[in-house]
Order: sequence, then C-alpha cells, then structure tokens
Amino acid sequence: MHNDAEEQSRIKTRFIILSDTHGEPLAASLHNKEADVAIHCGNLTQHSTIKELHTTLQLLRAITAPIKLVIAGNHDFTLDDVAFENKLLEGDGMAGETLDRSLVKQRFGDFGEARNLLLQAKDEGIFFLGEGTHSLSLENGALLQLYASPYTPGQSGRGNWGFQYQDREDHVFNIEQGTDVVISHGPPHGVLDRTMERQRLGCPDLFAAVARQQPLLHCFGHVHRGWGAKMVSWRPEISKKPSHFTDIDNEKSVVIGSLFLSQNSDPHLHDPNDAMSKREEYRSTSHCEGEEIVLGNGKTLFINASIKGDGDGNNRVPWVVDILLPKSALNEKRIQ
Repeated sequence: MHNDAEEQSRIKTRFIILSDTHGEPLAASLHNKEADVAIHCGNLTQHSTIKELHTTLQLLRAITAPIKLVIAGNHDFTLDDVAFENKLLEGDGMAGETLDRSLVKQRFGDFGEARNLLLQAKDEGIFFLGEGTHSLSLENGALLQLYASPYTPGQSGRGNWGFQYQDREDHVFNIEQGTDVVISHGPPHGVLDRTMERQRLGCPDLFAAVARQQPLLHCFGHVHRGWGAKMVSWRPEISKKPSHFTDIDNEKSVVIGSLFLSQNSDPHLHDPNDAMSKREEYRSTSHCEGEEIVLGNGKTLFINASIKGDGDGNNRVPWVVDILLPKSALNEKRIQ
C-alpha cells in the first residue's frame, strides 16, 4: 500500500475506458460519466471506413473528459499503410478484376487520410497515439506516463488486418520502468483473453513485458468475450520467461467483473441467482472505482473494455477507474 506521504504526493485521477466500438454509437448513459482521461483501446471501426471513423470521433467528443487517448486496432487497417495497400492488392486479385480506385477513395479515403483525421482532432483533446512511451501532464495536476501499442498477433487465413504480426514472429513491447498505464489493443496471454470456445488469444510477449514492469493499469479489448476486470497480484520474483501460470499469485488476485462470472469463479457468491445478478450489475455499471482498490506495490489492474457484444451491438458501458498518479511539475498538457 502507499504510505501517507506517498498518497499526499499523488492525485486521484479518474479514467473512462472503452474499446471495440466498431464504428457504432454508444448509449446515452455514457454521457452521464465524467473523468480526467478517456481511453479508447482500438477497433474504432468495423470496416475502416471514413464514415465509421467520423462516428467514433463524435462518440469521443461526447465523453466528458478533457483528454481522450486513442489507439488503433486490427479492424482499423486504413491507419496502417502497409495493411491498407495489401487490402487493395487483395481486392485487385479477386475474380481477376481491378478495383475501382475512385470508389475505394470515396469509402476509405486516400492513404493517410484516416490518420490525418485523427491527428487533426488533437485540438479537441483527442490524441491518437502510436506505439511507444508517452508522457502527459493532466489538467488535474497529475503526470501520466503510459505505453501504447496497437499490435496483435495475426492469425493465418484471416486476411490483411491492421497492426498485426504473425504468431511465429516476436514483437517487442518496450514498456519502460515507471510506466503507470499500458494501453494495448489486444490482451496479454492468460488474462481476460478467452473466446466463447475458451481459447486464449492473448499475446505471451505482451504479458511478459507487463509482468516485468507491473504498471498500475493495463487496459485493452480485441477479445469481446474477455470483457471484465481483474486485479492481479504478482509473485515476488518474476520468471525469466513470464507467464500467467508462473507469475500471477492467483490466491491474492481478484476478478472484479467478467462475462464468465459464476458461482465457481467468485467465492463470495454461493447462489447462482446472486451470480447472475452480480454479472448484470457489472454489465450495467462497469465500474471499479473507489478507495478499496489499491494499485502498485506488486498489483496491476487489468481491464478488457470491449464494448461490442456478441451480435447485439454495443451493449456494454465503459469502465470507470480511479488511480493515484504522481503530481506533475509541468503546467501544460503535452504528449511526448
């Protein structure tokens, strides 16, 4: 736990966290929430069209927060020039026909147009982040050190998606010491990354990087059925090759909310009806704010903030999280 001196030097900062809105609007309930920082963890669109991107920008503008941090996801391939070009080449080869580039431009824009649209939103407090470390002085006086990455492992036969690397390749997630928040599109392997078929889609390299630096918060999306939050307690010694089997102390970790929440996964719920009630409560409030969650000192809060449900639209609301951040010596906002 933070001691009194540490807490006095830190500022409580509220985050609204969402992911995977896929170019669709959100329910009006989002607009009642206020925060110091909003985070969108990618898949801003479904088909990476300019129209969908405009819808997402309107969604972000409606959130009551002075700073909105945004990364891309695998569906946002027009933000990845190589993936965009590969999509066009793939389309040219289909049925031996050539794409009508004028129609492509009308639907998806020119190369770089989607990225420029997001970059121009900086004047509205919307910051589109590339992969790497960023530093931001917040309006509440706190300093936020964060690492962002849109990259996820690719799957064979799934086409040319954006910001992906093949499973056989290594991807370096260069999370620096002292990072408070990690924002990635995909989950780490072993944490809130299960599909309906119980398959784990998270990235082992991402898990290892997070385990070594142990930020206060790691938020992501990508795996819709992985929606939930888990407060992880790390073991005192981290393995040379970290994994969720060896480096998480599950006896001291807590599942705060999960679509898989059941009588067996929560020892405090003995009645299946209570479990269902609790799950619906999390679906309607999606919050883990409050003084009872103490982060740091060997604890990291993981959040899968996927908004999109299974075939029924954006039926989940964002997570709201309070975190104590160090005070900033700067007097103005800046992203590095």
